[in-house]
Amino acid sequence: MHLPVMPEEVLRLLNVSRGGLYVDCTLGLGGHTEAILSASEGTRVIGIDQDDDALGLAHERLDRFGDRVLLVKSNFSEIKEVLTEEPDGVLADLGVSSLQLDSDTRGFSFRFDAPLDMRMDPASGGRTAAELLEELDETEIANIIYQYGEERHSRRIARRIVEKRKAGEPVTTTTELAELVKRSVRFNPKDKIHPATRTFQALRIAVNDELGSLERLLEALPGCVKPGGRVGLISFHSLEDRLVKQAFKNGAVWNAVTRKPLQASEVEVQENPRARSAKLRVALRVGDPSETTQDGANRSETGTHSSRRWSKRPRRRPADRDPRLSGEEQGW
Repeated sequence: MHLPVMPEEVLRLLNVSRGGLYVDCTLGLGGHTEAILSASEGTRVIGIDQDDDALGLAHERLDRFGDRVLLVKSNFSEIKEVLTEEPDGVLADLGVSSLQLDSDTRGFSFRFDAPLDMRMDPASGGRTAAELLEELDETEIANIIYQYGEERHSRRIARRIVEKRKAGEPVTTTTELAELVKRSVRFNPKDKIHPATRTFQALRIAVNDELGSLERLLEALPGCVKPGGRVGLISFHSLEDRLVKQAFKNGAVWNAVTRKPLQASEVEVQENPRARSAKLRVALRVGDPSETTQDGANRSETGTHSSRRWSKRPRRRPADRDPRLSGEEQGW
């Protein structure tokens, strides 16, 4: 069973017990959405994801909540196009989903020998990781691995990738890439992570434009969330956390609820090792102080929402859109 990261902290800091409309920007298998809906009968959730497989499984998991949940296929950077009313809270768990990590065909993890794909929305038609390594020059590959993976040996790795390509043996599978990286870097068996972890992270971020999607989400949120509403973002590496931290420093828009990022407890990490590097930051949307209570609820709101008809069936985005993606993995 998929375990959502820091569910108790998310429910408490987003103040979901008061009811209202919430947006789960990274629906995945529906763990956070299920927790939010279970916390109060007065809550509704819009769940956004661009992975067809995830939407299908989440639909089954959330079926019992009826018309209180609406599933939408989209990239969370398009949140403005998805919403027709201001939500009381927004959550984004930027980690790559367990469904994707545990897939033995999609190329997210070097635990499986699979084509080097890494697209979170294969239907988007975007370039795969293998195609990036085939098309980019050595400097471009090195820059991606260094900037997005913070890998010190990025140039050596890029050089060997290009050497294989020139020899007529391009890197096309997860095993080939993992073995190449392992031969390229100094590896200590006592290291906590596999030597290919940073390279896989970097390529996945590049394939899905993850940081670009996060930047667009952060730009859109001030115009989406009602005054007094709360936003919670869970990041899994420093590049994401840095963007979130910087955005929440804008005092004209946000009031930080968490001065420092929260991390999973030791007990949770034992039960769910993938929560180990998660960091949760929460901020309150600034509004008229006379309209906002200490718990973040807006006094001007009656708690009612539009009469929009809700459906559990995933709603598709317009076919002419070609969004990129977002999320984060750790290489298990």
